Amino acid sequence: MKQTSNECSGLPPVLPKAAPQAGGCGCGGEPEAAYPTATAWRTGAVATPAGAVPQIGTCLTFADQLGALRVRCNLGRMKYRVPPGLYAAGAPGPDAPVLVTANYKLTFDRVRQELGGLNLWLLVLDTAGVNVWCAAGKGSFGTAELLRRIATTRLPEIVRHRTLILPQLGAPGVAAHEVLKHSAFRVVYGPVYARDLPAFLAAGQQATPAMRRVHFTLAERLAVVPVELTLWFKWLMLLVTVLYLIPGVLGGNWARCGGITLLALAAYLTGGVGVPALLPWLPGRAFAVKGVLAGLLLMAGLQFAGALPGLCGVRNGLETAAWWLLAPAVASFLAMNYTGTTTFTSQSGVKKELRYAIPAQAAALVLGLALFVLAQWPAVTG
Repeated sequence: MKQTSNECSGLPPVLPKAAPQAGGCGCGGEPEAAYPTATAWRTGAVATPAGAVPQIGTCLTFADQLGALRVRCNLGRMKYRVPPGLYAAGAPGPDAPVLVTANYKLTFDRVRQELGGLNLWLLVLDTAGVNVWCAAGKGSFGTAELLRRIATTRLPEIVRHRTLILPQLGAPGVAAHEVLKHSAFRVVYGPVYARDLPAFLAAGQQATPAMRRVHFTLAERLAVVPVELTLWFKWLMLLVTVLYLIPGVLGGNWARCGGITLLALAAYLTGGVGVPALLPWLPGRAFAVKGVLAGLLLMAGLQFAGALPGLCGVRNGLETAAWWLLAPAVASFLAMNYTGTTTFTSQSGVKKELRYAIPAQAAALVLGLALFVLAQWPAVTG
């Protein structure tokens, strides 16, 4: 979803924003009042011809770790950002390298913790608190914002060289030739992972093939699981409530909440945890298809083990058929939420997938609910 190019042509003139208000981060930053996390990682300031530049620490505190855990659980994620502008790591001079990153604090922290012992400048773009890869796909980590930030920080007055080191995953959003044309700064793309920055800089800003490779390991895939599970949990509870009310209202059976909840939660976790965990081994490129297959495997396993009529309390054939539709639909929908976290996909491919998958998932959900309703009438089911 984040891999589309963002070719910028006919760029408007880059106009500096208004000077920061009192208490702002300086050198093109925004007022700290809008960024509650703005001061914990500040360690001082570095004097430059363009004014004082905030100096940042490179060791993460317990508060930083706790904040990362909180946003991993989708709590205040879109507000977890730092003021855009220019920052100093160590004691950089006019010849120190300039790294560029996003103002999502999780990204900002991941970069600054790798900069211990280094002297360089960190130019932070305003991506509205979105990580580099996502922001590049949306255009906020893009050519216009980069040019704007160069101007508002007065970067040409601070450094003698004209080179910017951008993260490789930001490449889809930036037209390097336009940056050169409008600012005279040359764009160099750094490694995929922040942990490779020291080696990249030590090698004269040369990336090895390994530094260019996106791995997307099991740990990396599971890192985004808490966000997706918490994001859609209220809708799971709504579905469970509806399924619980149907046998209660139609059949007078109010004691089936446990089995219904178990089945719905199993489908939810299959799509939200099982699919990213088993991603390389589930056939097909479409995440919706991977989710359907995972949901069908879940139902086959439960039916083979005899858990549907036993542990889950499924009463008859119609209700069994309902769950064979409901579980894959839920798992498929949850699986699609991971399309933007992997190099498996492209924006055009995701849009095409959504056009076909969403109607199919909705149809399966409606038909499954209809069968579930019919299954509650003894006259129909015998």
